[in-house]
Amino acid sequence: MSEAPSTAPVCYRHPSRETYIRCTRCDRPICPDCMHEASVGHQCPECVAEGKRTQRPARTAFGGSRAGHAGYATRTLIGINVAVMILSAIVGGARAIGGSGGWFGLLGAQTAVTRWGEVLGYASYTIGGEVHGIAAGEWWRLFTAMFLHYGVLHLLLNMWVLWQLGRYLESRLGPLRFIGLYVLAGLGGNVAAYVFTAPNQPAAGASTAVFGLFAAAIIVNRRLKLDISALIPLLVINLLFTFTVPNISVAGHLGGLVAGAIVAFIIAYAPAKRRTFVQAAGSGAFFLLLLIAAAVRTAAILA
Repeated sequence: MSEAPSTAPVCYRHPSRETYIRCTRCDRPICPDCMHEASVGHQCPECVAEGKRTQRPARTAFGGSRAGHAGYATRTLIGINVAVMILSAIVGGARAIGGSGGWFGLLGAQTAVTRWGEVLGYASYTIGGEVHGIAAGEWWRLFTAMFLHYGVLHLLLNMWVLWQLGRYLESRLGPLRFIGLYVLAGLGGNVAAYVFTAPNQPAAGASTAVFGLFAAAIIVNRRLKLDISALIPLLVINLLFTFTVPNISVAGHLGGLVAGAIVAFIIAYAPAKRRTFVQAAGSGAFFLLLLIAAAVRTAAILA
């Protein structure tokens, strides 16, 4: 006599496998290879995928994506700075790396790359040569200068601080808000260097943005009611360094510090109900203010 066929349920994805376990969402039978552990019971692959599509992504306290915990934006910014330094060294040779510039001879010399992108108001690089600078229409300098460095030591000092503060702020703010903060702080410092220093005085470096990150870290921690005691001494040391070491753009550093504080305040204290709109509008308004300041300075130089 033949045996009666089995009436046990089979996995909906593997019909040859009997199972008495069902998906807690759709109630379809699933075998051990198909089940995904849930808060209650198990779910099938389709229900897990549907849940991921409909689930709102987790956000930080300031509305940013939690993708910032991976630190990709910080790594990218460091990569850009390093790549530009390599290009500058290739173009400028050994003297561009160190031992031929300021900071008691520890910095590198100017190169064609730094001369193209550094903050310069209105001047000629050679006697009787072509006039260059922001007032001469080279507006890109306000942006590019934050990625240029005079030698490897200059680069390493800024990248070390960017690595420390950048990863922390990116994890708190999310990648997009962090990049916006970095760019606006760097731009603010470069505009300050343009406005408050002589038109023939060049300046460059990520330190404008880095000083903005110092201010931002303090404001973010205050907003989250976290300890800031470790940040204050670091900021004070960098300020002493700014005012005591020759050939440093004091206006650029202080401008970056103030710009970073303003943008961080906008991001950190935006009301939760209209947070994204307030953050975007406030940052946009500050950007326009910087452009107006640069335009006024340009008019004064050319007057």
